[in-house]
Amino acid sequence: MKLKKLLIASLSILFVFIVAACSSDSSSSDSTKSDSGKDGEKVSLNFWMFGATGYEELAKEYMKLNDNIEIKIKTSETADHHNNLFTALSAGSGAPDIAALELDQLDRFRDAQDRFVNLYDIGAKDIKGEYLDWKWEIAENDDGKFLMGLPTDIGPKGLYYRLDVFEKAGLPTKPEEVSALIETPEDFKKVALQIKEKTGIPMVASMEMMYRAQLDALEESYFDKEGNLLIEESGNGVKEAYDLAIDMNELGLVGNYAMWSAEWANGVDNGDFAVELGAAWFKGWMESNAPEAAGKFSIATLPTEYSGNWGGSYISIPKETKHAEEAYEFVKWLVSPENQLKSFKSNGLFPSAPAVYDEAEFKEASDEYFGGQSTQTVFAQSAQKIGKVYKGKDYTSVHDEILAALVNTQAGADSEKEWTDAVKRIKTKLDR
Repeated sequence: MKLKKLLIASLSILFVFIVAACSSDSSSSDSTKSDSGKDGEKVSLNFWMFGATGYEELAKEYMKLNDNIEIKIKTSETADHHNNLFTALSAGSGAPDIAALELDQLDRFRDAQDRFVNLYDIGAKDIKGEYLDWKWEIAENDDGKFLMGLPTDIGPKGLYYRLDVFEKAGLPTKPEEVSALIETPEDFKKVALQIKEKTGIPMVASMEMMYRAQLDALEESYFDKEGNLLIEESGNGVKEAYDLAIDMNELGLVGNYAMWSAEWANGVDNGDFAVELGAAWFKGWMESNAPEAAGKFSIATLPTEYSGNWGGSYISIPKETKHAEEAYEFVKWLVSPENQLKSFKSNGLFPSAPAVYDEAEFKEASDEYFGGQSTQTVFAQSAQKIGKVYKGKDYTSVHDEILAALVNTQAGADSEKEWTDAVKRIKTKLDR
């Protein structure tokens, strides 16, 4: 009898160990599922971004649709965002699951390609056809086998022109008429001279605006894809763009307003210059900073030589993430044509998915600030004329030196000496 009781007790103890072992195995398995986010387990994604995108609201919508996903968004100033991301990637720790990359900063991160997930490895080829070719290709590496990020917004440029100034100069004021009037850079200069003669005011606000007119349309500006500095090469368009700004300034066709300054905003309000050569997102800046100019501007297309892209971003996935698949599914959803339309309506982010341009909600939207004009249709035309551009990782530092030379020239310095000195400073920076 005692032996029987002992045997039963032993079997009971053995059963407890087996159940505990199974429970332990189950916990271990659940822990693995939690890391991968499969089978509905909770996954938290850290998303670093910059600017006013409205992505916070879309993230909330996504979390409602996917209750196992938590998205934590951190928004920083543009420079801080990219510097913090670069530092985290370099250190090999602390990077987010998802990160936005601004167009001018994208090439800075190409040397760290191995720190990012190749989006072609997790399905991006399937959606390539949904986006403008040039926008998509910018995020590829040279052989087209690695994709750094999915496309978000773009910055196609248009001619923001002051109606009262054009009328006073005896020029047409309807957008289609102005587009037909200014089809080439020569037409632009001719109109600028007529406005100066009839009204006494300059065509554009600043040297930078005039310089960017041609610069933003260049396929290669400061660097080639091997990283070689191009600005002294024969046929490179940067010096031509520089000389264009100098020439227009000498003719009195360029104002002296620092971009983004209060004086510049007041100039827009007061009609102190005739046009702005701005990207689609510039509308938002005008509405916020020059409210008195409401109803006094319309938008026309620019000559092809000036129809460049200014701004826009991509969304990447750092390789450090443990949730690449979940991150990709969110990013793919976030930048889908459907949600690009939402971002356009809520925050003015201009879509890089051309299917949106045919949507009634897009085509029929009107801008009260621009007298009810459907300005987005103008930018949609420009977006489809833009070519692929290459910036280079040191784009910003080179660009700043050229702008400094233009400012010094407008203040009275010799333009050729300023150019030569700027090139010297650029080379010194790059040799460090």
